[in-house]
Parts: sequence; structure tokens; C-alpha cells
Amino acid sequence: MKKLPLGIQNFREIVEGGYVYVDKTQYVYNLINNAKYYFLSRPRRFGKSLLLDTISEAFSGDKELFKGLFIYDSDWGFEKHPVIRLDMSNIANDSPDVLKDELISELKICADEEGLNFDYNTPSSMFKNLIRKLYNKYNKKVVVLIDEYDKPILDRLGNIKTAEANRDVLGGFYGILKSMDPYLRLTFITGITKFTKTSIFSDLNNLLDLTLTEEYSSICGIATEDLNTYFGEHIENLAHLEMSKHYGSIHDEILSWYDGYSWDGERRVINPFSLLSFFKQKRFASYWFASGTPKFLVDLIREKPSAYTNLKSLEITELMLDLATIEKIAVELLLFQTGYLTVKETLKTGGAPAYLLDMPNFEVKEAFDLHILSALTESGDMQARQAQTQIAGALRSGDMQKVLELLRGLFASIPYELHVNLEAYYHSVFFAVMNVLGFEIDAEVSVAGGRVDAVLELEGRAYVIEFKYVKCEQGVSLETKRELFEKALSDGMEQIKGRGYAKKYEGSGKEVYLAAFAFLGRDEIEMAVCGLQVASG
Repeated sequence: MKKLPLGIQNFREIVEGGYVYVDKTQYVYNLINNAKYYFLSRPRRFGKSLLLDTISEAFSGDKELFKGLFIYDSDWGFEKHPVIRLDMSNIANDSPDVLKDELISELKICADEEGLNFDYNTPSSMFKNLIRKLYNKYNKKVVVLIDEYDKPILDRLGNIKTAEANRDVLGGFYGILKSMDPYLRLTFITGITKFTKTSIFSDLNNLLDLTLTEEYSSICGIATEDLNTYFGEHIENLAHLEMSKHYGSIHDEILSWYDGYSWDGERRVINPFSLLSFFKQKRFASYWFASGTPKFLVDLIREKPSAYTNLKSLEITELMLDLATIEKIAVELLLFQTGYLTVKETLKTGGAPAYLLDMPNFEVKEAFDLHILSALTESGDMQARQAQTQIAGALRSGDMQKVLELLRGLFASIPYELHVNLEAYYHSVFFAVMNVLGFEIDAEVSVAGGRVDAVLELEGRAYVIEFKYVKCEQGVSLETKRELFEKALSDGMEQIKGRGYAKKYEGSGKEVYLAAFAFLGRDEIEMAVCGLQVASG
């Protein structure tokens, strides 16, 4: 049984060390023979670095390293070419000046390894000179591989000025590649996002974007059909542990936890980091998610909590990805690019296709909802999970007063500096609680009379919910607060009834409850509940 290459991104080490390698060399063969400039966006820990290292080795001249793989028996000549490999995730980027110094330092290491010395004034001039010198030294065109090109931008999204300044540095740095065309054999750039105002996509406008290309949809990750081929022995090795909880086999349980990623809506791939971690630790857990959710993403959701409650049946187009900028980032697009949403279906529109997005699997859904709940309230994961369990019990027993008390405690944990005076903020926290509990909850549900804030279905019950937030000045009397509560609750209940929000449940056989929640502040919440008699159908 071959070893598992968890955390190993070096192709040679994997092959020579007897580790499992899922053969991606047919993709490499197609890439190096069909075009010259490529860009690929994929989430973190999805195999981008290993892919670039495999490409680098394909230009090393060592054919025997690829014995037994697709490219070995192809007509690829394994001609050696000089390679420049830059991993931007290892480059400090605290400021544009630090970034410039780090780029020069990284290029100098490349030059020193080749015994090259030359004059330069900027990272861009040094990059140009290095390409020319390597071309002249080997009399061969140069291969340029850049991994995580956008890391110096993403790391600084909390400070837009620094992010923009870093973007400008990178724009000039990457922009020289087009002028170096006579010296280049192949340029391949990877990242998580695609920012149009970075000159990599304006000056270097001849990049072929593979992100949503059907032919390369499985270039990273482990194709579902390859699971047994490469990991069959590892699955059999766990069969005696009786690990499957929801499905009939460990194989199907693996798919429910870690499969579901797609970039064309048809071909699905498994998260490689989570799969390898599962085999290593012999238990199901949220490995990829636990390896780190980008802080900039959580911060954006805090600023725009309504984005979190509108993730079901979300549609995007490739043009939307192409128009993304640092200054105006759509949370939904970032969730897709960072791996929290994936393509469930490609929609034919008569023009450019649209893509229907959803969460890929159980790992992401469970962990992401809990993390967002914890982040919105800063209650901590343990406290958030305890609140979820208690709310579940109260809802199942129909004790809405208990639900209200628990919600008060949860909202009271929102620090003042995080608190947002928006109805959507409270809506999002409630949505996160119910999602993590595994309840069937939909936000912004369209009905004939309008849009319902939330509908929660639990066993034989359905809760039709409307949220009302009223801004309340500090220091007002209890009587004034009571009046504000009463009006908000009355308005909410009247809206539910007047617009017929519950009509869709007529004939469903469910017990239907109309629930209005009114918020004046963090823990100042009141609720009105009305049981509705509907025909049993």
C-alpha cells in the first residue's frame, strides 16, 4: 500500500518516495503543447503547487521520473528548459516597499543558483534581466511558474490602501512578461482570485484562463472516479472500523464529506487535503476548513451579513469574475473562489453560460455555518455549539419562549465594536444558528405576496418568520422601549398575515407558526408567535 503524500507538494519526492500520485500528466501534456500563457484559479490546498512542480519537472529533462505516467509514453521530448519558479505565499508583503525587497531577494536567489550577476534597479528590471540571462545561458526559452500570485493582495485586504499599493507593485512586476514573449516557452500563473485592475490581466491580456474551462475542470483535486483507483486499499483498510454514519459504506461517506467540488457543473472532484488527512487520522472531520478560513472573508461577511443568507441558488457569470476589483469585492464571488461555494450546474442562457452555486459538501456546510455564527457573535465555537443544541431542544418541544431566552444570550455576546445596526445582521446570526443545527431553513423566500425573511421547517412544524430592527437611542425609558417593541412586532405579524406568507403551507399537513422577532439592540429582543390553522389537505 503506497504512502499518503499529506503536505508534500514536490513531485519528485512523491514519485521517488513511493507515495500515491494521482496522474495529472495528461493535463500537463495538453498544457505545454496547446498554448503559451495560462492562468488558473483554485482554492487553497487544492494541488496548485504540486501541479506547478509537475510542470517544472516536465521541463527538467528527466524522462524516467515520469515512468508509468501518461506523459512518459507520449511524444513529449522531455527537452530541458530553464525554469523560474516563484511562490508568492512565501514572500513578505507588509507594505509595497517590503514586497519590492522580497521580490528582489527571491529573484536574486534564482540568479545566484544559476551563477548569474547583472545590474537592476527594480523588481521588474531584475525579472527581465533574469529571463534574458537564462535564455542566453541555455539557448532555450524560459518557463515561468508563479504560484499564489494574489497572496500579497489578499493578505492586506483589511487595509485597502496597502492592498492597492501591493497590487500596483505586482502589476508592474507581472506586466513585463508580455514584453518577454520572444524569450518565454511557457508561463503558468495560479491564484485564488482574479482582480481585473491588477496588470496581470490588463497588460498581460493574452493569458488563457482555465478556471471554468470544461477540459481542465479536474486538473486539481481528485476526480470522483479516481477514488477507488488510487485509494482503494486505504478504504479497505478502514472497513473494519465501521465509520459510516449516514451512508452504507465508507466510500459513500467520504464522498458526502469531501466530494462535490466542480468547476463545470458535471465533473466532480474531492478535496485532496481533506481526503489525505482523513486517511491519516482515520476519522471524519473538517480538515480543510480547520486549516484556516481567510480573515478577509469573515470581515467582509461581517460588513455585509445579508450576503451570507442569500447563498442558495446563487447564480454568477464568468463576466462577474472578470469584473472583480479590490475596491468592490462581492462576498459571493469570494466564497466561490475560496472554495466555500462550488458550481452545481452550468446554465445555458443562449449567450455566455451562467453558473449555479451551492456549498460542495458536508465538511464545508457544517464547519462554515458554525464558524460564521462564532465570528458574527464572537461567542466562541464551544459556546455557539451549546446554544445550537439548546435551541434545537426548545424548537422540537415548541417552547418559543425558551428559544427567545437563548437568542438573547447569543446576541448579548456580540461585542459593541462588532454590532451592526442592521436587520440583516440579526437575520444572519439567526440563519447561522438554524443552519448549523441542520434545520431546513430558507432565507428571503419568494411567495406571491413578497419575500419572507425566513422559513424554518422542523419535523411536522413550519415557522414563517419576519425580522424587524428598530434603532433605539440610548437612555430611553422602558415604556418607550415597550412601545417600540409592540409596534415592531405588530408590523411584523401584520406583514406576514397581510401578504399571505403562510399560504404555501395550506394543505401541507404541517403545524404552522407565524413568528415576528423585534430587535432594539444586542440582547434586546422580543417575539410574537401565532399558531395558524391550515387545512390538512
